[in-house]
Amino acid sequence: MEIGIDSFVSAFLDNGSATSLSASDAMSQILERIEFADKIGLDVFGIGEHHRKEFLDSAPTVILAAAAARTKNIRLTSAVTVLSAADPVRVFQNFATLDIISQGRVEMVVGRGSFIEAFPLFGLNLQDYDELFTEKLELLLTLRNHEHVRWSGKFRPALTGQGVYPRPVQQPLPIWIGVGGTPASFVRAGSLGLPLMIAIIGGETHRFRPLVDLYKEAGIKAGHPPEQLKVGLHSLGYVAKTRQEATDSFFPGYAQSFTSIGKERGWSAVTREHFDAQTTPLGAILVGDPEEIAERIIRHSKALGGISRISFQMDIASLPHEKLMQSIELLGTQVAPILREYSATTH
Repeated sequence: MEIGIDSFVSAFLDNGSATSLSASDAMSQILERIEFADKIGLDVFGIGEHHRKEFLDSAPTVILAAAAARTKNIRLTSAVTVLSAADPVRVFQNFATLDIISQGRVEMVVGRGSFIEAFPLFGLNLQDYDELFTEKLELLLTLRNHEHVRWSGKFRPALTGQGVYPRPVQQPLPIWIGVGGTPASFVRAGSLGLPLMIAIIGGETHRFRPLVDLYKEAGIKAGHPPEQLKVGLHSLGYVAKTRQEATDSFFPGYAQSFTSIGKERGWSAVTREHFDAQTTPLGAILVGDPEEIAERIIRHSKALGGISRISFQMDIASLPHEKLMQSIELLGTQVAPILREYSATTH
């Protein structure tokens, strides 16, 4: 089982401090964390894509390219690329270039995104939300498989055999589908035979088992081998030496972030009671001490029929850089060995 970290390159205040980091300092710190994650032996680091004031990840491939130059082994991925609001040709070219820079360590997770700012920003109609993604995913996969492309669609000028360059080191370039809780998204990923990254930010993880089963059933029905149908989890999480330290550190920033987002979406304010319920053995938020978190990931994997990757989203809680570095160290030195031993004994 691979273990990694996803970041939105948060520009939040440092956990309630009076001053915020400069954009330059925040970017320097995320690159330092990626470099450290590589040295400590984590498998993957992902950068999201948002177009909001509180995040610095509107150009994720630029950040990943800087990280590629400072790392040797860790795989670098998007988390997620908002494909609905992008030109698939440019997306493919950017990631192919990044794959060359990293010498074949790049992946992308594509999705529709959990925020809608990109649609008006790039002159797109939100009513075309699903149709845009479907068409652009088709083109992206065509570009991955063919150097010269003949293709036509509704939202982009046709391609009439032009070559699309550069070509990536990896053949094929890994593309995952990022999903929330829409059954049709799980079926689509399975039908295409693409690995699945599930964003579970609340509730109980085992409730996603019927959707994972839909994914695998669709994949097998489409003729894809079961080993191709990989499942990953993107989860809010943070590891400290003790459970008390982890929950007390993570909660204030988590509550601030999700209460703010909740005002936009009509959610109620986050309470400590609600948070603690999400960090129980069945809950989706992976906050605790290393042994507890490893046990919970194994439990989640069993509940979902097996997962191949777990990615922690830590910086949503506005934790100081030093605490995030400590958490990365614990993930690499204490959590990852337990998960790797478990994987070795179950395969």
